[in-house]
Amino acid sequence: MNSVAVIDYGMGNLRSVSKALEHVSPDASVRVTNDPKVIAESDRVVFPGVGALPEAMAELKRLSLDKLIIDLVKEKPFLGICLGMQALFDSGEENGGCDALGILPGTVNHFGQNRADKRGHRLKVPHMGWSMLDLKQDHPMWHGVAPGSRFYFVHSYFVVAEQADTIAGVCDYGGEFCAAVAAPNIFAVQFHPEKSQALGLRILDNFMQWNGQ
Repeated sequence: MNSVAVIDYGMGNLRSVSKALEHVSPDASVRVTNDPKVIAESDRVVFPGVGALPEAMAELKRLSLDKLIIDLVKEKPFLGICLGMQALFDSGEENGGCDALGILPGTVNHFGQNRADKRGHRLKVPHMGWSMLDLKQDHPMWHGVAPGSRFYFVHSYFVVAEQADTIAGVCDYGGEFCAAVAAPNIFAVQFHPEKSQALGLRILDNFMQWNGQ
């Protein structure tokens, strides 16, 4: 049986994510858990999240999940969602700054209060709503996703990835930002698949079939 652990560290749309995974893969075992043993024994791992990066990192460390995640991404398919994508990088500047997991090189920066579109109209922060994605890689996780597809975002911080070849998709919000990253066994998105209707379900379905390469 295909098993997936949804990491529960007290932050994230855990029920929405787990229900969406059950919908696309009804024969799979989907467990929402913070038990390191259950997570380590699962075939694949989902790391969802909303909220502040410093608080998330504190909870991961308290639950002894930070080092486990670093190890797991070396051996099994791993999907990060929103804050779960940001935490994979070196550090973030939120609430005075903090170190993150350091799995991928880069930082997590604030949009700032002076974002404007190409016509000079001020953009609200957080970036919230449907935005068009520009795909940068031919990746199995994009199967069935056309260039220019729209996904649902809610975030005030964005990833600045140091390695261009890890960027799988970008979005424009007063300037281009990294909206998806890919590395061996890792795929992570800034948007919320569980809130992105049919295309979001397509992403989750692809993940349940992806072998991590």
